[in-house]
Amino acid sequence: MLSYQDCLAFCGLEEEEIAAIAEHEHLPMIVAAELGSYLCHRPDGTPMIKRMILDDIADAKASSDRDRYLKLKLVLRHFVQTHPSIVPPQSQTRQ
Repeated sequence: MLSYQDCLAFCGLEEEEIAAIAEHEHLPMIVAAELGSYLCHRPDGTPMIKRMILDDIADAKASSDRDRYLKLKLVLRHFVQTHPSIVPPQSQTRQ
């Protein structure tokens, strides 16, 4: 049987990033780890996770939860640094 720590190590995300997914999607942490792993392996997945974190930041700001807001800003910064968005290749023109 896999433990939460096993899932955390497998998914490629930090615990704080998984917590942001869990908060956004109203999921238990272990299910959020599975969702995060799935999204990390999709071309459109990292922008989706980034959007979730941005939504959580907006919610924290709207509720004046400064500590949560600042923590999520750090989570976003780390996520962007470690999971760069996939840039589609430029189309080649024929000559």
